[in-house]
Amino acid sequence: MITAEDVLDLPVSSRVATPARLPLPVGSTTSVSVVIPAKNVAAYVGETLASALAQGEVTEVIVVDDGSTDNTISIVRAIRDPRLRLMTNDSAGVSAARNLGARHASGEWLLFLDADDRLRAGAVAALLAAARGAPRAVLVYGDYNTIDSEGRQIGRRDLLTGRRKPSGDVLTRLAAGNFIVNGGIALARAEAFRAIGGFDTSLRYCEDWHCWCRLAAIGEFEFAPKLLLDYRLHTANTMNAAIRTPQDFFPAIARVFDDGLILARLPEGTAARLRQAAEIHLVTYSAMQAVRFGRYREAFTYLGMVGRRSLKSLPRSALRVALACFGI
Repeated sequence: MITAEDVLDLPVSSRVATPARLPLPVGSTTSVSVVIPAKNVAAYVGETLASALAQGEVTEVIVVDDGSTDNTISIVRAIRDPRLRLMTNDSAGVSAARNLGARHASGEWLLFLDADDRLRAGAVAALLAAARGAPRAVLVYGDYNTIDSEGRQIGRRDLLTGRRKPSGDVLTRLAAGNFIVNGGIALARAEAFRAIGGFDTSLRYCEDWHCWCRLAAIGEFEFAPKLLLDYRLHTANTMNAAIRTPQDFFPAIARVFDDGLILARLPEGTAARLRQAAEIHLVTYSAMQAVRFGRYREAFTYLGMVGRRSLKSLPRSALRVALACFGI
């Protein structure tokens, strides 16, 4: 049986020539560890934890406090559930917090939940059902809707009925843009996550996209077509374009397309085209977020950036920005 470590140890030429993705053993258990990095989220962490602990398939929930100065820790400690564990990370950052939690997790699967989001009822069960039907998958994922700071639904992604995201060998699609968006909709196989080294702590933004790309380089993904998460959008969000510009995300693009594991698995001669697609994807995402927060001048500026990269891509980007006005 080939393991994740075996794939990472192969020379580049061997990895490129390997036609099949990583087969990983399917255990008799389906244990799930939820890892929640938390910093000054007293307003939301109780609701987030309730949503995670309500999932009957979750065997442990690990909260990694990243230097909170509010009541986050006391709220966590007040919850009496034997599955709940609290660790401290001393303000080392969200990626280090996730990695710390993953190192101490006992589950076969890992779910990285942000401390202000909410898992929907049956979310983990749906992901595990998808995993059982895809024994070669190193990651299974679903979809999400958006809520505001008060927990009110603002997204209308439920209108996208019948939409399918990719399954199987997804690396080429994923390198062109992060279609997973939020780790709270995904289960990652713990063995594979540790084998690829977890999240890159040198990246401040889009570190999850880089991690998913490395996972896609060693195994298959499986999509579960269900809304599994309420993703909270407010001004404190890291990816909120009201305080972030596309340039903030470009270091992650450089990291993805300078990663030997990823490049070895991409079809020959496609890296430059995929890198441009990734830039357009992130600039478009920034424009969509700018529209959601009423920053229309910035949205038009970002669409201009798309046009300078590819006029052919501009109509599609403009359509996505227009749909963002309606929460789609």
